[in-house]
Amino acid sequence: MEVKIGVQHAPREIVLESGQSAEEVERALADALAGKAQLLSLEDEKGRRILIPADKIAYVEIGEQAVRRVGFGNI
Repeated sequence: MEVKIGVQHAPREIVLESGQSAEEVERALADALAGKAQLLSLEDEKGRRILIPADKIAYVEIGEQAVRRVGFGNI
């Protein structure tokens, strides 16, 4: 799923494709904003970890879980 993160004082947002579920991303965000964690830590589909200071998060947009189709077929 696509996750977009706005960071304060940064002209561009961070966009990543995550293998985590929407609930996992939301739980990590809630923990970071509640002060349980100082960093929002997410992992993208390639296994890279993205760390963002919780106090610098402006917004987070969580996209829908999309099933990717491969090959040719009738539309």
